Amino acid sequence: MQFIYVLPGWEGSAADSRVLRDAISRRNGFVVPRGSYYLVDAGYTNGDGFLAPFRGQRYHLNDWSERHQPTTAEEFFNIRHASARNIIERLLGLLKSRWGILRSPSYYPIKIQNRIIMACCLLHNFIRQEMGGYQSDEEILEDESEREHPNSVDEDEEIVTTIEPSNEWTTFRQNLAVNMFNTWRARHAR
Repeated sequence: MQFIYVLPGWEGSAADSRVLRDAISRRNGFVVPRGSYYLVDAGYTNGDGFLAPFRGQRYHLNDWSERHQPTTAEEFFNIRHASARNIIERLLGLLKSRWGILRSPSYYPIKIQNRIIMACCLLHNFIRQEMGGYQSDEEILEDESEREHPNSVDEDEEIVTTIEPSNEWTTFRQNLAVNMFNTWRARHAR
């Protein structure tokens, strides 16, 4: 797993959606090709390019146990969404464990702190790309798909430029949830 886009410098109390709006509106900012999407948490809008969990449904992995099986498509979608997002949390944990400077309060000026964060993320990516070491088959496939879909697009490719809720994405998420749930139920009915 690698970092695709890093935007340090925002204060921790800034609304997630505000930071994301800033990231996609910047020159050379965060690029989301139309037809692709990123998983976001419930603090974001479910809209073009950004797939949020269903609100009002169980979400966090610790809400589930072997005895608690999802009973609706929305619950099933949320458990899969949380599981995928958990990878990101683990990546951030790995970054902090690898680079001690990120574990404690920093007394450097903000500009230097931002550079430190960028340097740690770049070093992480460099280590993953150039110094590979052991990688499972799943990690190799992830790396290959990352190379095929970098944070850049062809000039003629359309990109997401706003973050707005849309009926199209609400329908997309609902249909995806139903398909995932039906597939899961069919496998577990045997």
